[in-house]
Amino acid sequence: MQVANKPKIACSNYSIMKTLLVTGSGGLIGSEVVCFFAEQGWKVHGVDNNMREDFFGKGGDTTWNVARLKDTYANYGHSELDIRDRGPVQQLIQEVKPDAIVHAAAQPSHDLAASRPFDDFDVNAVGTLNLLEALRQYSTDVPFVHMSTNKVYGDAPNNLNLVEKETRWDYTDAEYHDGIKESFTIDQSKHSIFGASKVAADVMVQEYGRYFDMPTCCLRGGCLTGPNHSGVELHGFLSYLIKCNLIEREYTIFGYKGKQVRDNIHSFDVARFIEEFLKAPRVGEVYNLGGGRDNSVSILEAFELISSISGKPMRYQYSDQNRSGDHMCYISDLSKMKAHYPAWGITKDLNTTFVEIHDSWSKRL
Repeated sequence: MQVANKPKIACSNYSIMKTLLVTGSGGLIGSEVVCFFAEQGWKVHGVDNNMREDFFGKGGDTTWNVARLKDTYANYGHSELDIRDRGPVQQLIQEVKPDAIVHAAAQPSHDLAASRPFDDFDVNAVGTLNLLEALRQYSTDVPFVHMSTNKVYGDAPNNLNLVEKETRWDYTDAEYHDGIKESFTIDQSKHSIFGASKVAADVMVQEYGRYFDMPTCCLRGGCLTGPNHSGVELHGFLSYLIKCNLIEREYTIFGYKGKQVRDNIHSFDVARFIEEFLKAPRVGEVYNLGGGRDNSVSILEAFELISSISGKPMRYQYSDQNRSGDHMCYISDLSKMKAHYPAWGITKDLNTTFVEIHDSWSKRL
């Protein structure tokens, strides 16, 4: 993709800037965080080696996004670093001297993890440990925000009492009306290989916080989405679904009658929460990060919404075999996030999010 030539956004006084290190800066959340903080005057250093293309093929390529960031922000620097390489990670942190780190780099696919378990674990678990230990050697006062996942709960949410409605599965018990709380069990369930590697990273981030008294948090994301997502079939459910609608590609529903539910949060609202955490960081915290009930949607409901926006019918086929460890219904309970950071809330509703993704794919395709 060609990036249009335009003046870079500049800050006149770099000497008073805070510095943010963002891993996975070419991805959806990483790039959103780069934009958000760069526009607030932070000096931002991104780390991304486009391993997403290695994982998912050309459709997963993120170099277009990195090029966009370089072209747009004069206060953005970039390293094509592999977070599995311990020595270079330590050297980078010593050189960049970050005031905060947002760790968004990951191998994000259930299906791919099963076929490449060493790559999955080395990126998700070992890569996270490399960053934590390099940061500890540099400073124990620098906040570390880790993009975790709701898959740390495995398929335990499927054991809740569910009711089948016309277009979705939903919780039967009033206790779960607002969704899953952070106290929900992560034990004795099927996680997928991907989920297990993310559990390892999640617990390590908590442990570095509690053991070394470091300001860390794990954001257990539900369906994180937005217009800059390079959605593919193996990862990026909503972005890929909308792309399929636009190009009239057949979408495959994997099990649960297409009534499986996800709560969707726009990447901008993710960046806004990170900002609130960095203003008042806590030690070893976990938060379930999603759109909540108001931004929840099933696959069948998503088909209907995108068709109403694009004017195109959704082409799809159905497979009885659900993805291993997949959730039938997952909604994030946002009460803890809002209690700890009352200035934060959802600003992008479901329809706005769909329209932005639709418009972005329309320009890219």
